[in-house]
Amino acid sequence: MVRNIHERQLAAAPAAVGALIDSLATPDDRLWPRGQWPAMRFDRPLGVGARGGHGPIRYTVVAYQPGTRIRFEFSAPAGFRGYHEYEALRVDDRCCLLRHSLVMTTRWPAWLSWPMVYRPLHDALIEDSLDTAARHLGLASPPSRRWSRRVRALRSLIRRRRF
Repeated sequence: MVRNIHERQLAAAPAAVGALIDSLATPDDRLWPRGQWPAMRFDRPLGVGARGGHGPIRYTVVAYQPGTRIRFEFSAPAGFRGYHEYEALRVDDRCCLLRHSLVMTTRWPAWLSWPMVYRPLHDALIEDSLDTAARHLGLASPPSRRWSRRVRALRSLIRRRRF
């Protein structure tokens, strides 16, 4: 079982953080780091039943509570069985926890590809997403993180092979 959680406490009203979730895959997307990673795209507006993904990762929206939470169920790559989601969790009127959770089981070939390829890329992408959220809320984000050598090498390899 894979359980991968990333979260950031943001000094912003829950409604403002929820609006970031609602902006996913729109021309005004303020949550997904689309300048650095493949854009998130769907076959229709954000809502239950919308199909799409980013890069080789494919999924369907299976739950959506505007301003609060969105859950995507994986359909690719092969061997990914589970979901990932964003949640805006209210701390108080001026503070919110933005959480991204990935929960899945893996089968061949994902039991190998997840830890070796997808996990380091996923972790870097989601941290970039949380930085993007903070920036769009006008908050100071942590000092710019440099991707690990492994992430840089994987991105270079993927770019050359045009995955």
